[in-house]
Amino acid sequence: MRPGFSSHVSEFFSSGSGALMNSMSTAVATRKRAKPAPGPGAAPVAGKRRRKVDSAADRGKSKGGGKMNEEISSDSESESLAPRKTEEEEEEELEETAQEKKLRLAKLYLEQLRQQEEEKAEARAFEEDQVAGRLKEDVLEQRGRLQKLVAKEIQAPAPTDIRVLRGHQLSITCLVITPDDLAIFSAAKDCTIIKWSVETGRKLHVIPRAKKGPQGQPSGHSSHILCMAISSDGKYLASGDRSKLILIWEAQSCQHLYTFTGHRDAVSGLAFRRGTHQLYSTSHDRSVKVWNAAENSYVETLFGHQDAVAALDALSRECCVTAGGRDGTVRVWKIPEESQLVFYGHQGSIDCIHLINEEHMVSGADDGSVALWGLSKKRPLALQREAHGLHGEAGLEQPFWISSVAALLNTDLVATGSHNARVRLWQCGEGFRQLDPLCDIPLVGFINSLKFSSAGDFLVAGVGQEHRLGRWWRIKEARNSVCIIPLRRLPVSPVAGS
Repeated sequence: MRPGFSSHVSEFFSSGSGALMNSMSTAVATRKRAKPAPGPGAAPVAGKRRRKVDSAADRGKSKGGGKMNEEISSDSESESLAPRKTEEEEEEELEETAQEKKLRLAKLYLEQLRQQEEEKAEARAFEEDQVAGRLKEDVLEQRGRLQKLVAKEIQAPAPTDIRVLRGHQLSITCLVITPDDLAIFSAAKDCTIIKWSVETGRKLHVIPRAKKGPQGQPSGHSSHILCMAISSDGKYLASGDRSKLILIWEAQSCQHLYTFTGHRDAVSGLAFRRGTHQLYSTSHDRSVKVWNAAENSYVETLFGHQDAVAALDALSRECCVTAGGRDGTVRVWKIPEESQLVFYGHQGSIDCIHLINEEHMVSGADDGSVALWGLSKKRPLALQREAHGLHGEAGLEQPFWISSVAALLNTDLVATGSHNARVRLWQCGEGFRQLDPLCDIPLVGFINSLKFSSAGDFLVAGVGQEHRLGRWWRIKEARNSVCIIPLRRLPVSPVAGS
């Protein structure tokens, strides 16, 4: 080395160290100013994160010393073990190929189809069960063996729940309910017919007693009305009286249409064949006649009873049943064959009868007995004697007459009336081979007529001070009225065939 070189170097470092440091700091500052600012979508710079961590570490060191250093150290370790995923990485994981998407959508579609098929199968099974139940019910109804078990569900109404409709001056003799259960027609010994509203209890129409005049045939009754019937479509109303007349009315407007004549004594029973306008009538002249109400025509007459016929009923078959009064028989008339079946069982005069279904009926007599009948047996299937008890002096007791019977169609519920101050409800045992009392409904007077509503939610009673066929007794405290008795019950039990 040359002797003067070391001196030059030392001079350079001693004199230029300050300038060199200044030039380096200037260059660093220039690079900072020249560096572009990150855009809005740019990722954060690692240097900034490092500075934030360093600043947090500095703050921890100033506050907590070594303890904060341990916490920061553990955070950094967890971050190094499970690094946070960026949005781009998450989007990459969610991305799927076109084939994978098609496969996923196909599986979803197949799952929806499977669920729809399962729902349809359940609906079809439910409908099949419903249809099967309905078909079974229709078959039982056609065979006359349908028996819905409703009697056990009936709750006896309180006396305050009974609605009393007053309008007739004399004893009620008969009544009918329209098929829609909205109106009641009642007739009485005062020769009037009143149409009542079931909902409000008000009179909708009054057909007054007829007054004979020079115009000819009166449009009304001039003697006691003994029976009434209404067609199953609610179009025609028929009424019969002691003057041998049958009057046909338009039920909606109560307008008189025409009069049937032909009986030779009082008309005591009327019934329309269900689903038609064919009318059956019976009389104290011992005959049964067939009419067509729509065509205003007479069809035929049937004979067989040996005494005055007291009552008549019919359903959808081309036949009717009659109570023979004092001849002690119940008869089933087969109209096309012009034949009859004769049944014996009561010991007294059979004054009332009602069909329960196409194969079974109930009847009542003045010997106090109530009988259940089947068309395949000539004797009663069940016979309840002294159904309403006894009255009179000791040793001379007499049974209360059965003045009316009714049955809720195709069920096991039967109602009977007398003049012992109560209406009695009965349950028919399975097969109609037993008759058990359910409850009593207090009602003072002669219960001359009973009718169940189509839905079975109420029972209507026609009450009078006298029996509908005569004046053997008179109950002064009774009120000549129409009584609507509500029947509250639980849902109907399953159908049973006898």
